[in-house]
Amino acid sequence: MEGFRFSKYEPDKEKPPFERLLDIFKEVLLHTSGNLPEALDWMNHLDRQYNLTTDEYGMADFIEELKKKGYIKEDDEQQLQMSPKIEREIRRDSLNKIFGKLKKGKRGNHTTKFNGQGDETSMDKRAYEFGDPIESISLTDSIRNAQVNHGTADFRLEEGDLEVYQQEYRTQTSTVLMIDISHSMILYGEDRITPAKKVALALSELIKIKYPKDTLDVIVFGNDAWQIKVTDIPYLQVGPFHTNTVAGLELAIDLLRRRKTPNKQIFMITDGKPTCLKEGDQYYKNSNGLDRKIVNKTLALAAQCRRMRIPITTFMLASDQWLQSFVEEFTETNGGRAFYTGLEGLGDIIFADYERNRIKKTK
Repeated sequence: MEGFRFSKYEPDKEKPPFERLLDIFKEVLLHTSGNLPEALDWMNHLDRQYNLTTDEYGMADFIEELKKKGYIKEDDEQQLQMSPKIEREIRRDSLNKIFGKLKKGKRGNHTTKFNGQGDETSMDKRAYEFGDPIESISLTDSIRNAQVNHGTADFRLEEGDLEVYQQEYRTQTSTVLMIDISHSMILYGEDRITPAKKVALALSELIKIKYPKDTLDVIVFGNDAWQIKVTDIPYLQVGPFHTNTVAGLELAIDLLRRRKTPNKQIFMITDGKPTCLKEGDQYYKNSNGLDRKIVNKTLALAAQCRRMRIPITTFMLASDQWLQSFVEEFTETNGGRAFYTGLEGLGDIIFADYERNRIKKTK
């Protein structure tokens, strides 16, 4: 018998020029918040600096191929803009880069600790009960039980011999993802908003592929808070805003109150403490330290979420004395969780937490 043969490793051939440039282009689009002319300017600048194109395939060829393949299109005013096709690809790329490639399951929902007549078979078995479906009977184990109970000479299969596979309940989860768009998300030369956008895009794609029964609502909060569509995420920009966490939580609670799913949760991505409240038409702002008026209102909403059984998982992109003090008090009040994370590990933590967050089924 011939054994294994080993040969020198040969790396894959370089991608075609279009695919190689497309990978860079999609990344640039996120950094420019979907501003296509700016992204193309960046591509030209990168080409001059790193020789991305060749004499045989130039940047004009790349742009023309983007049009032909439906990645970009012209609007009514003959201006180029992103197409739904490239928006979908950006979401999938974000998912693959952060979470790895996933295979779509037949039923994408979260496992609970409850067993019974559910909709997903587990390897655990139990005695047959009246009403259990016939297809759930374990024939091998049932026949073995009959042999042990009655012997082989007078073989018979009775109801007491039957074993069935237990069914795991699958439950829907409604998630609100809150994204901080205050000015600090781009301060000091550190881009924190682009990783946050990648996480939001990837999370939406994960739910669509693996947990299609779940729901995801995305909101952004600065001086105010408002809901955005998943298709709006690539175009998201940071504004000259303070951090009105209260407005974000109020909107999140309102959205989740409308959801009829048994399990609800909030993910909040932020890099700062709450610094703003809206009182009527006026904004009450204080960026110095922890303003108790603002903090107390925020904590009151955290407590309200706890009473509503809505855990809040907070992902902090920065850490300082004031921030840590607030997060500890906020998390204790809500009974949720908090992570201090760098930009590189943000996606891994969120997805690990999303999959692990099996909240018990409410009746």
